[in-house]
Amino acid sequence: MLSFRLIQSRVLLQLLLAATAALAYTRLSDASLARVPSGDDDFDATSGKLLAPILIPRVPGTPGSEKARRHFADFFAAQLPRWIVEWHNSTSVTPATGDEEVPFVNLVVRRDPPWAVAEGDVARLTLAAHYDSLYRPEGFIGAVDSAAPCALLMHVARSVDRALTSKWDAMLANGEVGGGLEEEKGLQIIFIDGEEAWVEWTDSDSLYGSRALAEKWESTSQEGIHSTPLQSISLFMLLDLLGAAEPRIPSYFGKTHWAYQHLAAAEDRLRGLSILETRPEPHPFLVDNQKRSYEFTRGFVQDDHVPFLERGVDVLHLIPTPFPAVWHTMDDDGAHLDIPTLRDWAKIITVFVAEWMDLEGFLPPLQQDGEKTDTRHSKKDEL
Repeated sequence: MLSFRLIQSRVLLQLLLAATAALAYTRLSDASLARVPSGDDDFDATSGKLLAPILIPRVPGTPGSEKARRHFADFFAAQLPRWIVEWHNSTSVTPATGDEEVPFVNLVVRRDPPWAVAEGDVARLTLAAHYDSLYRPEGFIGAVDSAAPCALLMHVARSVDRALTSKWDAMLANGEVGGGLEEEKGLQIIFIDGEEAWVEWTDSDSLYGSRALAEKWESTSQEGIHSTPLQSISLFMLLDLLGAAEPRIPSYFGKTHWAYQHLAAAEDRLRGLSILETRPEPHPFLVDNQKRSYEFTRGFVQDDHVPFLERGVDVLHLIPTPFPAVWHTMDDDGAHLDIPTLRDWAKIITVFVAEWMDLEGFLPPLQQDGEKTDTRHSKKDEL
């Protein structure tokens, strides 16, 4: 009977957290919106520190893939050392490689409140993008697919990092910790390997890294309110095919339409304050703000969210429909990116994350050149 009551209590806590997620969202003031950085030259296709190093072929198991991973890991080690870094490794055969096992390596980084003892006591907003590129045609770069989304994730992490530290330090100083579920919110970012099909998209020839990670997290036990890492995901926000001009992003899932509306509201407010660079016509990036519940269907785009969606995770999918004209062509390179659009995405997504994490009043002034960063770093080799 005791074990049943413990299980029942855990389920009730999880339901309470899910029910209050839509309410636990603090809007940024206009003054804070003006403090959200755009990334500036970091998204330059030839010299940008975030983007340029990964505008290379990144086929799983190749030196280009390893170079991209090192870029991500070195960035967090040097600039965001408070983030915990974890690796998830798997292998699989593919239709293009015969019996040869291809390695697929996911990189997971996260920041949790410093007082959180058990990993399962934190509900994590999870942002994700795949970093691999197509096996064929040889030399394919994949700028919108998905080097640019990966650079966006790095930018977002850096943009909210100091505010997270300031908020959590203030909470500790004021004795405001341990008072309920609302305070146990963390941020998690996943760089996913092996999204692309090697020959032709099928259930087995696609999503290699995300399938392996979702399966692993579903079967991994952890202490705390959430008994698995999969249950710790409060929202899985997947970025794909971002970086082309005038994107049209639908709302795919009625269950998370409330989160989509918050993102659309961020875009609308930023445009109203003339903070964004682009002037898309005839619609904003996020076109379905007024979508009604009866307009949702069961259709969606196959992508890395599917293994998580199938296991009950709430998903917000940011992918344009129709796809950019350069999709899966050799023109999907740095020269065909629309950098103002990319910088606007950087601001819109950063605002969404800052509001989700209740960072109003904690965003610092726009960072000046030469500011020093913390040198502490946490690392874990394997999940």
